[in-house]
Amino acid sequence: MNVAWSDFLAALALLLVVEGVVPFANPQALRRMLATMSQLDDQSLRIAGLVSMVMGVVLLYIVR
Repeated sequence: MNVAWSDFLAALALLLVVEGVVPFANPQALRRMLATMSQLDDQSLRIAGLVSMVMGVVLLYIVR
């Protein structure tokens, strides 16, 4: 398997692990968080998504 695909699949696997921690550890908190997020306007969600993406790119740059 090509190195790039291997790295991509490893990153995807880690994403799934990290995303699964909150529902496993505290499902009630996840429900409250999703209910709160559903009340936010589109612009706030977009800004949160943009901040998350930028932080991910910066972290990837630092690590790599």
